Amino acid sequence: ALQLTESGGGSVQAGGSLRLSCVVSGFPYIRYCMGWFRQAPGKQREAVASITRDGEITYYADSVKGRFTISRDNAKNTVYLQMNSLNYGDTAMYHCAAGQRCNSRSEDFRFWGQGTQVTVSS
Repeated sequence: ALQLTESGGGSVQAGGSLRLSCVVSGFPYIRYCMGWFRQAPGKQREAVASITRDGEITYYADSVKGRFTISRDNAKNTVYLQMNSLNYGDTAMYHCAAGQRCNSRSEDFRFWGQGTQVTVSS
């Protein structure tokens, strides 16, 4: 089984940037689509972005297009989420996930990390 460990979250002022990282251990990471999801208190989990094993980006939420960038480094077994121009609405727990189907459906992602908290203040 895969193990996913996120890092890079924290508190930032509106307009700031953060880069989240997700290190994946276990075989075979490289076969999986990777995604980032987030969940704010009292809200449903939502997909943020996803990327295929070959680096093709298959999804961005409309709310993050132009501000967030997903990428992966297969040599380092790591997927990243660069987040720029953060706003209060981005406050959430961010989780990375691995799955066979590369889309925005959380049910298609089998393995999940514990998450890293992002808090944006105005």
